[in-house]
Amino acid sequence: MRGIVSMIKRLNLNDINTVKDLLELQVASYIKEAEIIGFYDIPPLKDTVDSLKESKEIFYGYYVDNVLAGMISYKIYNHILDIHRVAVHPEFFRKGIAQKLIEYVENVDSNVKKIIVCTGKGNIPAEKLYLKNGYIKTGHIKVNEEVYLTSFEKIKQ
Repeated sequence: MRGIVSMIKRLNLNDINTVKDLLELQVASYIKEAEIIGFYDIPPLKDTVDSLKESKEIFYGYYVDNVLAGMISYKIYNHILDIHRVAVHPEFFRKGIAQKLIEYVENVDSNVKKIIVCTGKGNIPAEKLYLKNGYIKTGHIKVNEEVYLTSFEKIKQ
C-alpha cells in the first residue's frame, strides 16, 4: 500500500487543462464561501478560463495524488505580498491545505515585508485561519450595501 503524495507547485496558466482544473476548484470552494457570507455575487464565481489566464496573479496549487486540491494566488508590489485567492476543494476541507499554502507563499520572496489578504466578512473559518497565522484584522471594506470584506495584514520579521 502506498502513501498519499502531496506537493505544492506553481501553476502554468498557459496550460488549458491546468486552468480548467483551477476554475473548477475555485468555483467549488467559493460557492461555499458565498453560502457562509450569504452573498453569491463574488468575483471568483464570475471567473472564466480567459479571466484567470489574464489575471496577472501568480498561482500555486496543492496537489494530493495528482489532484488539484487547493490553490493560492498573489501579487507582489512594493515589498507587499497581496494574497488574492485561497481556495480548497470541499472534498479536501479540514486537512490543513490552506494552512500549508499560506505558509508556503509567506516565504516565497525574502524581500516581502508585509502580507495582506481579505475575506468576506463573516467567513469565520477563513478569519480563524488568518488570525491563527499571526495576521491582524485591519478593518472592513465596503463592497456594496450587501457585502463587506474583512482585511488582514502580517508584518514579516
